[in-house]
Amino acid sequence: MADALLFNPRTYDPAHFDAETRRLLRATVDWFEERGKRRLIEDYRSRAWLGDFLAFAAKERLFATFLTPASAAGRPEQRWDTARIAALNEVFGFYGLDYWYAWQVTILGLGPVWQSDNAEARARAADLLEQGEVFAFGLSERSHGADIYSTDMLLEPDGEGGFRATGSKYYIGNGNAAGLVSVFGRRTDVEGPDGYVFFAADSRHPAYHLVRNVVDSSKYVSEFRLADYPVAASDVLHTGRAAFDAALNTVNVGKFNLCTASIGICEHAMYEAVTHASNRVLYGRPVTAFPHVRRELADAYVRLVGMKLFSDRAVDYFRTAGPDDRRYLLFNPMTKMKVTTEGEKVVDLMWDVIAAKGFEKDTYFAQAAVEIRSLPKLEGTVHVNLALILKFLRNHLLAPVDQPAVPTRLDAADDGFLFRQGPARGLGSVRFHDWRPAFDAYAAVPNVARFREQADALCDFVATMAPDETQSRDLDFLLSVGQLFALVVHAQLILEQARLTGLDESVLDELFAVLVRDFSGHAVELHGKDSATPDQQAWALAAVRRPVIDEARSARVWERVEALSGAYEMTP
Repeated sequence: MADALLFNPRTYDPAHFDAETRRLLRATVDWFEERGKRRLIEDYRSRAWLGDFLAFAAKERLFATFLTPASAAGRPEQRWDTARIAALNEVFGFYGLDYWYAWQVTILGLGPVWQSDNAEARARAADLLEQGEVFAFGLSERSHGADIYSTDMLLEPDGEGGFRATGSKYYIGNGNAAGLVSVFGRRTDVEGPDGYVFFAADSRHPAYHLVRNVVDSSKYVSEFRLADYPVAASDVLHTGRAAFDAALNTVNVGKFNLCTASIGICEHAMYEAVTHASNRVLYGRPVTAFPHVRRELADAYVRLVGMKLFSDRAVDYFRTAGPDDRRYLLFNPMTKMKVTTEGEKVVDLMWDVIAAKGFEKDTYFAQAAVEIRSLPKLEGTVHVNLALILKFLRNHLLAPVDQPAVPTRLDAADDGFLFRQGPARGLGSVRFHDWRPAFDAYAAVPNVARFREQADALCDFVATMAPDETQSRDLDFLLSVGQLFALVVHAQLILEQARLTGLDESVLDELFAVLVRDFSGHAVELHGKDSATPDQQAWALAAVRRPVIDEARSARVWERVEALSGAYEMTP
């Protein structure tokens, strides 16, 4: 029997979506399965451009259906629905990050357009999507990365209401083929933030010069330069501070997609790893008979389940967001930072088991082991997102307020607020509901109770020995505190989703045994930081806990893991 917690192409039936969404998701899975594993791996190894995939997507109007908001739609099934976007992220990740990447940077490229009041540009984008075109997001530069304060893309007024743009962009996905590139720059005649401009460019224009693909991959991560590129008034998407906000709000929308891509990668790799380990014999015994192997695969499994639970619940907060409910601004960098680093741990645990098999060229695992590394490093590093998460620490842990309950959001609704998020500031004013009731509901689960002790200890730390002025400038110390806080937020949404879905408590208890160990590990790390005070060092060691051991519970979880052997293998 297939594990209902994991995506399995053999049994996949997204019945919770409307008919057209189900058809498109199933058609995408079928396209990959019909293409087969051999072709999938060969295209990855040969760095082939994704022309066949994009032709399929164009024929099915896949991107046009999923990525056109209702405000620009020409068909009733078109909407920006984070739940079904997340489902497609998982499918793409399952078959290969190259496919996901072309879709992801299209999402980023569309962000400034759908936030714009430029009706002509919006209509042009909708038409290009219907034609099957992809998009690109021209923000990063070689010298500055994504430091938008320092852009060297310069726009000189042409005296006729438009500009001439000159400058280079770097790390720009789809820059080789995008029908529309949203490009960030600054005017030469206006100083400061009022001079920012977001404009639409066409990669086929003679003044658009494609320099190269900066990575050795099917992903076309381009360097391009504009040389006296004509920017008409109809090409301008945003000016001034609105352009700055559009950049950050686009990243808010786009970086959410990394978590579900990571989940898809881990799921495919897990089927391969468990099947291989179960059928390999060492010293006269199956590899899975060894206790350390069982522990590593079980840890990988429950971590993966935790990734899915957290991400699914975060979708609900995204879809319920509004001007008076911006809780998503915490859960978004959490999906980007925490879920993707969990993905790395999941793959590493499995790789320790399958060892040399993970290098073989005819496995999906070989590419998964490489691609899983990229997701924590895209759309802001782990450190950048941890620093962002810390802005919410005190309000979340110590100052809860009454907030409306957030339901499961799988309805066929348009998430229009994502394109009218407003100014990208005021994070310190975001307020949260009380995190404790999610734990109270599972107080009888031993390791949930054990982790709750650690979460309460963190509240005491923040209330009585929070970083002082000197430590607040020590990012190395602060990031250790951020890791502890991230674990509490991670655990909270896992518990909320477990309650909503009726998760098997054996799986939940085993998962929280892992989280207890993780918290203890980060506490010990904080103890060793150069600037930790004696009181903080003592607190750190006092927060260390041993998980509650239950051999019968672990055996029940192992049965679930063992059942993954042979449960799925991609069509040859």
